Amino acid sequence: MKRVNFFILKFILLLFPYLLLSDGHIFVYHRFDDSRYPTTNISTSTLKREFDYLKKHNYKVVPLVDIVKKIQNREKVPDNWVAFTIDDGFKSFYTNGLPVFKRYGYPFTLFIAVKYTEENYRDYVTWRQLKEISKYGSVEFHSYGHGHFGRMSSEKIRADMDKGLSLMKKHLNYKPKLFVYPYGEYDSRVKKIIESYGFQAVFNQNMGAVNGVCSNIYDIDRSAVVGSNAKDFKLYLYFKELCGVTFQKPLKYPKDKIVKTVEVTLNDKSIESADIFISNHGWHRVKVNNGKIVYHANKRVNRERIKIGVKVKNRIKLMVLSK
Repeated sequence: MKRVNFFILKFILLLFPYLLLSDGHIFVYHRFDDSRYPTTNISTSTLKREFDYLKKHNYKVVPLVDIVKKIQNREKVPDNWVAFTIDDGFKSFYTNGLPVFKRYGYPFTLFIAVKYTEENYRDYVTWRQLKEISKYGSVEFHSYGHGHFGRMSSEKIRADMDKGLSLMKKHLNYKPKLFVYPYGEYDSRVKKIIESYGFQAVFNQNMGAVNGVCSNIYDIDRSAVVGSNAKDFKLYLYFKELCGVTFQKPLKYPKDKIVKTVEVTLNDKSIESADIFISNHGWHRVKVNNGKIVYHANKRVNRERIKIGVKVKNRIKLMVLSK
């Protein structure tokens, strides 16, 4: 145990020069005290420890819309700001998670997949429960059927969106202002469709931070703190958003499941080295030449949804490619 703590301490000390510069952070949860689904679950005892840590270290938990306003105005998000989101609308949030948020007085935003509430799925909140939840936090939109938008036709995406928004208006008398991509899966086509609905902001599920000045209002990062990731909660607070990143290759999921070359352009041409992330293969140190990264990876991936990322020190930016 002492050896593990030593390496954690060493890692934090290495990051220390950047801690005071950390950006704001948005975290996402799904299920609470539901051990049937360990990869998307967090225990309320762990949740309380996270909340206690934030209180002890003077973090300010703010409504998600406060961070959205900073991005809209191109203002830096204060370093100690944190916002919490919950996806899908599982009943375990209402029964187990909500009491913890109420006890600490922390605001939250719940993004619901409307179909499961409308059709009375057993593990999901009811419309009556959503009205109760809305007394303590905000309720926003996560699609109707929680489909893989990247695999759906544009017509089906619009039909899904229209149906879900109509039902939210009917039951909650409210037009959602915020949206989360189902599964975090999106591409340029999907983003264009979603942008046409006029949401104030759209969110993904990519590990990272929120700068405010350079964050994309239609592609805001959120870090998932569920399952095995929950242990990394404190480390996520040290990440900064890597601004000025342009992903050039690959821009589509590779048909042969091999990521051949990763090309990235950085605005900061003084950077000499970075790390590239590829799902299934972790991080790899690469050279940067005049702001250009060309990494001949030739890595096979076996997931239907992969992430490609770039990191410079503790600054990070990821993108998602769906099969």
